Amino acid sequence: MTAWLQLACLWLLAALIMSLGWLWQRKHGNAGIVDVLWAAGAGSGAVLLALIGAGAASSRLTLAILGGLWGVRLAAHLWKRVRGEPEDGRYQHLRTHWHGSQSRFFLFFQFQALLIVLFSLPFLAVARNPRGFSPWLLVGIAIWLLSVIGESIADHQLARFRADPAHRGQTCREGLWRYSRHPNYFFEWIHWFAYVGLAIGSPIAWLAWAGPLVMYVFLRWISGIPYTETQALRSRGDDYRAYQRSTSMLIPWFPKRSDP
Repeated sequence: MTAWLQLACLWLLAALIMSLGWLWQRKHGNAGIVDVLWAAGAGSGAVLLALIGAGAASSRLTLAILGGLWGVRLAAHLWKRVRGEPEDGRYQHLRTHWHGSQSRFFLFFQFQALLIVLFSLPFLAVARNPRGFSPWLLVGIAIWLLSVIGESIADHQLARFRADPAHRGQTCREGLWRYSRHPNYFFEWIHWFAYVGLAIGSPIAWLAWAGPLVMYVFLRWISGIPYTETQALRSRGDDYRAYQRSTSMLIPWFPKRSDP
């Protein structure tokens, strides 16, 4: 099966998943399900491409395990938020801005299906890697472990902070959040370098760089940090402005002294 046909199969699957997700949000009034389905869809993409890839068994097995576990963990974490909290402020803002237009939400969900295919390009490169066990395989696994553990810790710290009613309207500055305004995004970005290591030796290894490069662009300028910080400023105002002045945006670093 050619690479184009593999990606086409993945896109059809992702489009179906996102169509069902659009119907779910239409019934429940919560577009946050799109994040859950994106994570689940991308993880499924890693498993699917590993199953139908033509690379070495060790490369494909590692891809299926790492990509699948990453998708399950992230989707489960996001589902807890969607199920237990009101619709995320970012999607509430879109709902207001689009005057509740379901056609626009449908296109938005289908755009996420295309993004699943885009972010599966690194998986395609790994699944076609003919090289079996190598030191780069261990490097990729090490990066994956570091990133997933780091993101899990950041998510747990934020969830614990938000669960305390006394913290309503305040900004989390505990643990990793003292050193970065978005440590979860930072480790999510680092995660995509794992597949660069796993793809070394593949005839299309260069495609693996699409993961960290495109993820950084989205997090830094498109759908990650800009939307999250705009919502944080709306909900937390001056407290978040002080946090912006004192704390590194993405890459963890020691905080500056806050202004009085």
